[in-house]
Amino acid sequence: MADAVAKRTGATPRRLPYLLIAPAGLLMLGFIAYPMLSVLYYSLQNYNVTKPWRNGYAGFENFTRIFTDDPQFWDALAFSGKWVVTEVLLQLLLGVALALLVNQTFIGRGIARALVFSPWAVSGVLTTTIWMLLYNPSTGISRYLADAGIGMYGTSVLSDTGTVFWAAVLAELWRGVPFFAILILADLQSIPGDLYEAASVDGAGRARQFFHITLPHLKDAIVLSTLLRGVWEFNNVDLLYTLTGGGPAGQTTTLPLYVANTGINGHDFGYASALTTVAFVILLFCSILYLRLSKFGGDTK
Repeated sequence: MADAVAKRTGATPRRLPYLLIAPAGLLMLGFIAYPMLSVLYYSLQNYNVTKPWRNGYAGFENFTRIFTDDPQFWDALAFSGKWVVTEVLLQLLLGVALALLVNQTFIGRGIARALVFSPWAVSGVLTTTIWMLLYNPSTGISRYLADAGIGMYGTSVLSDTGTVFWAAVLAELWRGVPFFAILILADLQSIPGDLYEAASVDGAGRARQFFHITLPHLKDAIVLSTLLRGVWEFNNVDLLYTLTGGGPAGQTTTLPLYVANTGINGHDFGYASALTTVAFVILLFCSILYLRLSKFGGDTK
């Protein structure tokens, strides 16, 4: 069949695979390249729909404003870093623990795996709805804690600057931990059992087996999953937007959420595009640096 297609199209056998994937490749390029180029174009413009008389080419004015005259950018960037590091680290630790647990043989393991993985199928908005009900000061957890003498009635963890960060972290942990558990469990099942048997014969305990057999085999899976999750958490908008709206007092405003507020609420699409461009460069630099430092795909010995 491939030979017949090659004859009809005039393509050589070596070029035929590229010809077959060309339509899909062009579509992907269009869906990816066009938005990126559009954002880059608007980042060099003054484009505010509420002030059309000021619209026009601005050069690097928007970027200069970001780094010299916008303290909110630095606050949002600092919170984004804090949010990403906290979430990815906790999700990784809990995900590895859950993967090791459900990898064991026990009665009801299938049900346990389904329960562990089910939060990953829940959308961000629905996750927010669930946790807003749990955090409700009248009907949620805080009321029952107050009944037990812990805390006060009517207090909301989402409106307190001292508790809102960890309240949001807990809600995102519930949704994000299954992602790590799924990937780590899949990699755990690919480790040959003979390695553990040989280690047991040599007198290695569970701790030594974990650090000398399990972790080296999980290295690439951990690096890839933390990178992907880090990018997703950096771009997290849905949960924080619907849970806290970036408040109180801007305490939970990430850089993408600041971009959304600037573009949608502030109608300043030129400046929002410049912020997006800066965020893209930061993510690209951090991703490349992380892959280099972690030696992804290299020898684990």
